[in-house]
Amino acid sequence: MKDRDRRSEIGDQGTVPAVAGHAGAPTPLEPAPLAYENPAFLNSADGRLMRIVAEYLEPLARFRHEQIQDTVVFFGSARFRGREEADHALELLDNTGSSQAAPSHEQPASAPEIAGGQATDLQRKRAVAAVEMARYYEDARRLSGMLTQWAKRIPSRRHRFVVTSGGGPGIMEAANRGAWEAGGKTIGLNIRLPFEQAPNPYITPSLNFEFHYFFMRKLWFAYLSKALVVFPGGFGTLDEMFEILTLAQTQKLAKKITVVIYGSEYWKKVFNLDVLVDTGAISPKDIELFHFADTPEEAFAMLRQGLTENYLLAEAAEGKEPVSEGTGPGEDLMAGSTLEDFLGPELAKTRK
Repeated sequence: MKDRDRRSEIGDQGTVPAVAGHAGAPTPLEPAPLAYENPAFLNSADGRLMRIVAEYLEPLARFRHEQIQDTVVFFGSARFRGREEADHALELLDNTGSSQAAPSHEQPASAPEIAGGQATDLQRKRAVAAVEMARYYEDARRLSGMLTQWAKRIPSRRHRFVVTSGGGPGIMEAANRGAWEAGGKTIGLNIRLPFEQAPNPYITPSLNFEFHYFFMRKLWFAYLSKALVVFPGGFGTLDEMFEILTLAQTQKLAKKITVVIYGSEYWKKVFNLDVLVDTGAISPKDIELFHFADTPEEAFAMLRQGLTENYLLAEAAEGKEPVSEGTGPGEDLMAGSTLEDFLGPELAKTRK
């Protein structure tokens, strides 16, 4: 019965008739794109894990190649430009990381506008603040240069305590600029934002990064850093500062980190940590997680002491061997660090 039914489906020429709607031969197909070369997949929700992993592995490969052992991270406002000359007009940027200027009614007032009574209260307040913020730019630039010059003299085949910023303008630019002027490598961890922005020009080109995911960018801020310097800033600066302090407080960094908060007058107006202590929200010893500094020299002394005591002297006491002549870039997971140092003890145990 089945054979007869099958024969009835076959025409006189012994061939299966064409399916309705598909007359003639099919069009030849081009080879399908490889999954890792398929933009539609990589940029889709299904490809999100690939994008996250790429923002871990690609920076890791570059840090290994450039022999970056550890970093010192500078945080601070991205909205103010530095004042190159005494008569340079101070300008406020439109948003964090933006390359566009803020609207004229939000800009700091000029001296003639104030004298002529043309400035609003906001513009007058910002005129005073702008002078102070320009000073912080120059202080960050000087501190970064001092730190880089000192780090370059440390005998090591790897680059120690490399100045790192968020890669944008303002204090970030000042930090990269000071390191560049001192002749050192300097890192910029930028973030892609929905408005026009660009990395500052002082970042070492091979260490210029751009991230889509804030949390992957924060990972790279935290994992390589041995010290943090926090200059006056806004939401982003507060977020990054308290995140690092929380990691240190809860001992999730698995390392000692020196935290310097620069500009005590500014920061003590922004938050009152004594209230947190008095109410029991934090422990009195949590205040010891950071130090205030008000001059580049004072901040540099704190950084040098912390980095020397926590790392250089500790490494010398452990008798760590220098890198051998045959060791090439990328042969270790991360130059100068063990797997446990980088991934943490929990993840390191899973690697067989």
